[in-house]
Amino acid sequence: MTTETLAGAMADKIKITLAGLALLAGLAGFYYFSALPLVVRVGMVLAGIALGATIGSFSVPGRQLAGFAREAIEETKKVVWPTRKESFQTAAAVFGFVVLMAIFLWLVDKSLEIGLYDLVLGWRR
Repeated sequence: MTTETLAGAMADKIKITLAGLALLAGLAGFYYFSALPLVVRVGMVLAGIALGATIGSFSVPGRQLAGFAREAIEETKKVVWPTRKESFQTAAAVFGFVVLMAIFLWLVDKSLEIGLYDLVLGWRR
């Protein structure tokens, strides 16, 4: 590895560490300043997240993560989502199957109950 590569890797580690510390500072502020209103404390957490994301975005892994997120959004836009009618039909099929399975399991349970308690053990006589 060259000196430039090592320096770049070390700079990225420092940036990621600073981003993590910013996130932890926001979380610590939420708990440390418990006397402040909740809105202010949540603002501290959000500021820590924003600062951490900003610092992290200047590193190579941060840029790779941002690129991955953009590609994921593009792929999500390509998905053909089901229509409202298809969603209801699928939900109805699942609900119907659950009802049928519930009836089947109830029948099996009652059959085993009758078979064991009445015929084998004779407890209901």
